[in-house]
Amino acid sequence: MALAGRTAAWWARVRSPCLPPWLPAVCERQCSSRGKEKVDMSTYPVESIRNFSIIAHVDHGKSTLADRLLEITGTISKTDRNKQVLDKLQVERERGITVKAQSASLFYNHEGINYLLNLIDTPGHVDFSYEVSRSLSACQGVILVVDANEGIQAQTVANFYLAFEAQLSIIPVINKIDLKNADPERVEKQIENLFDIPTNECVRISAKQGTNVEKVLQKVIEKIPPPQCNASDPLKALVFDSTFDHYRGVIANVALFGGEIAKGSKIMSAHTKKRYEVNEVGILTPNEQPTHKLYAGQVGYLIAGMKEVTEAQIGDTLFLCKQPVEPLPGFKSAKPMVFAGMYPVDQTEYNNLKSALERLTLNDSSVTVHRDSSLALGAGWRLGFLGLLHMEVFNQRLEQEYNTSVILTAPTVPYKAVLSSAKLIKEYGKDEITIINPAQFPDKLSVSEYLEPTVLGTIVTPHEYIGKIIVLCQDRRAVQKDMFYIDENRVMLKYLFPLNEIVVDFYDALKSLSSGYASFDYEDAGYQAADLIKMDILLNGNPVEELATVVHNDKAYAIGKLLCERLKESIPRQLFEIAIQAAIGKKIIARET
Repeated sequence: MALAGRTAAWWARVRSPCLPPWLPAVCERQCSSRGKEKVDMSTYPVESIRNFSIIAHVDHGKSTLADRLLEITGTISKTDRNKQVLDKLQVERERGITVKAQSASLFYNHEGINYLLNLIDTPGHVDFSYEVSRSLSACQGVILVVDANEGIQAQTVANFYLAFEAQLSIIPVINKIDLKNADPERVEKQIENLFDIPTNECVRISAKQGTNVEKVLQKVIEKIPPPQCNASDPLKALVFDSTFDHYRGVIANVALFGGEIAKGSKIMSAHTKKRYEVNEVGILTPNEQPTHKLYAGQVGYLIAGMKEVTEAQIGDTLFLCKQPVEPLPGFKSAKPMVFAGMYPVDQTEYNNLKSALERLTLNDSSVTVHRDSSLALGAGWRLGFLGLLHMEVFNQRLEQEYNTSVILTAPTVPYKAVLSSAKLIKEYGKDEITIINPAQFPDKLSVSEYLEPTVLGTIVTPHEYIGKIIVLCQDRRAVQKDMFYIDENRVMLKYLFPLNEIVVDFYDALKSLSSGYASFDYEDAGYQAADLIKMDILLNGNPVEELATVVHNDKAYAIGKLLCERLKESIPRQLFEIAIQAAIGKKIIARET
């Protein structure tokens, strides 16, 4: 009897070993995605499809609104655990920000007609504006979310103009009306003053409590036009995002601008000219759900046995092999603002890091990659990012998703030099070169002028901080272009900044000066001539090329002194003296021992 009891206890223990808490949920999700019968997408003609994005400044409640829309349409069940359902990456969960645009298909019945609503939740941070502009290419309208407490901020303005230039219908939504300091009337006036949208078009909601959210869906159906395309046309599918799966290869997210696609279709890529057979098509509800076919105007995913990471280029057009079409215009490539060297901690890890980089750049196509090598750190890459937060998030994703650790060098910006020496012009084949690595900075004798990148910055701030902010901008060599009041107590300033002055710590300085109320956004404004010099750091008289930087002549002494002081703290103590010097050419400008 005792033996039987012991056997039963042992069997129970074997059957339920200490399973990690996430495993049942994953298994359930896998089973449910396989077990569901396929949805028939032919019941949704083009007239009843609406494609839209949610855009806003950071932290104005885009992802929370997306959660409520998913709940109302029954796409996900209502539970207390639904917080930022579309933020799937670990980075997004940890930092509480959206980094990657995510799409989901919602089914909604309005006045007896079934509608298919394709929603794309976008990031709000300036470093990820490329994600926003890509998402807008698959949409016909946007929901512009503004915080009833904060009002219009810098990224709200930038995102509005992205949508306005793309000629999309805009539905203004004022969120967080449940907060005690909320002032929706003031925000409505701001929207009317800045964007010329009448106050009666604004929808007041609280996404957290679900107040009035149903009205947003009705507005989407009434105001946003259906996509302009036809199922009888030949197939034309735009790849607007892609991810890599170890077992199934590349999964491409596509928007259909014509025709239909089904399992077994023979398709071809306009970019690589390779042929594929489609293994699976489906829609994202946020999880993948296979369907029989996808039709014109719909947004979904397809798996077609693409094994190589380079095969699914974002912006590529897919079409049927027998019916070639004119490729869609695609996306203009993102312009990197910050460059940094990336090297494996150990050179034996080089190949692992290479494949991790390829897979991650497939998912984040705004990063540019060039091969690079250095004497001290070995072989590596020079990566271009859209900003400093973008660089941090990319590095964090490499560590979390691919388990690789890397050495990142200090971020620099791309400079240009107009060459005057005939020998160098012949060597490069042109008279203007771009310098992304300070080690390759040409000597002053062979250059007629140096150019540095500039950005047009927009700062929105409460008026009591104007004085401090103007002083900060002047310290950073900025030129004021414009200044006007949005309402009684908010001011919008426009400045032309040199990019290298704002790249590292400007945002932090601005936030601390304004107690966190000011917001900042920038856009590229071309190049301007500047008095630049290369500053070397010498250790015991030997230059270290990884520490070389390009600085403006006026600031060379201050930066040199700061670098030497910081190196003095971070270099381990030895039994002999180490001289740390900052030098410009042959002239030493700062020294620590």
